Amino acid sequence: MSWLHDHPHIKAIRVAASDLNGVARGKRIPTRFAQKIEQDGTRFPLSALNLDIWGEDIDDSPLVFEAGDPDGVCLPTERGFMPMPWVDNPTALLPVWMYREDGRPYEGDPRHALAAVLARYKARGLTPICGTELEFYLVDDSGKDLQVVPSPRSGKRRPGAEILSLRALDAFDTYFTALYDGAEAMDIPAETAISEAGLGQFEINLSHGDAMKAADDTWLFKLLVRGIARKHGFAASFMAKPYPEYSGNGMHVHFSVLDADGNNIFDNGGPEGTDLLQHAIAGCMAALPASALILAPHGNSYDRLVPNAHAPTSICWAYENRTAAIRVPGGPPKGRRIEHRVAGGDVNPYLMLAVVLGAALTGIEDAQHPPAPIAGNAYDQRLPQLPGNWSDAIDAFEADPHIARIFPAELIRNLVATKRQECKEFADLSPEERIDLYLDTV
Repeated sequence: MSWLHDHPHIKAIRVAASDLNGVARGKRIPTRFAQKIEQDGTRFPLSALNLDIWGEDIDDSPLVFEAGDPDGVCLPTERGFMPMPWVDNPTALLPVWMYREDGRPYEGDPRHALAAVLARYKARGLTPICGTELEFYLVDDSGKDLQVVPSPRSGKRRPGAEILSLRALDAFDTYFTALYDGAEAMDIPAETAISEAGLGQFEINLSHGDAMKAADDTWLFKLLVRGIARKHGFAASFMAKPYPEYSGNGMHVHFSVLDADGNNIFDNGGPEGTDLLQHAIAGCMAALPASALILAPHGNSYDRLVPNAHAPTSICWAYENRTAAIRVPGGPPKGRRIEHRVAGGDVNPYLMLAVVLGAALTGIEDAQHPPAPIAGNAYDQRLPQLPGNWSDAIDAFEADPHIARIFPAELIRNLVATKRQECKEFADLSPEERIDLYLDTV
């Protein structure tokens, strides 16, 4: 209660957990009940973390009518209370995760899925260090068609993309100042902002650190980016491909792994990295076909994964090559790391880090070896490809042994049922309805 004691102006609380789509599901609670919530948690139906993107129950889910739609117990995560700068009235957010009545973690909770992967690392005396790069569009969605937001300074709409443009950043300085202030208040380590290749597209990096905090930071930052944008009169969207003619939104993750003494196990003092780096790359590559459903979880996601559009389509790796799915950046050897480049901005950060880190650990455990790194443009080479459509990705995820080593059976079952339901409904939507569906939700 110390945080609330230091912030007596807070008038209400939101209690929220991430569902399988990364959507925040929760409750509004008066502040006078804060101590009870902090000590005892609250209750959501187990099915609340297994809703489709419209917020509807999954047809024939064993969590609903078959089981009587039972509750889980939602307990606060280690983040505790934090402000919600995008809400007009002073409000605090309390992130929670779900447990069963008997105290066991609920295996359908994506945050618990990541925790289970991190426990496997810990059992080997290893600690992953992660940082994410988030791309998003600022969008004027007030009319029939999406448009770039008019510059708050000039009132004009930029006619084209401006990669690394200070003018583009300066035009939205009021928005970005509010965004960075909000990130600091929420203890989210937002670093560099740049303008990107799309019309009204930007990227912000979050600092490297503990993997669970990195996932929390990323999930919370997406809420903040969207919320602050609406407060300024426009939308911010992480959907994978809001404009057919411009680059999609990615969410690249960089990770290294420390041993018990704090040494980077990927660092051999040179540019090539260690055998353990090779094993981790091999694990990531082996799991990529089945990982696609996590890294490209929505119908719109597959519009981004097309050749020559700044998103990887081939299953390959390389040193310092952004056309590859898995890149080993240059720089000092002590910072040797893997950049996994497949995920879109529309992912659930907990599931994304779980599948990337889980696949890398499988490669390490099995001492797998990758093929040779590629050179040149991956789009021009005959290489194994990621699944080209949503349906194939669902099928690959459901049956793959790599996935079964990373995720519990209940989460696999729930996610497959969710995505099959969404895939069926998505097929009947118009292009306008598809954009409207994903613009704010993902």
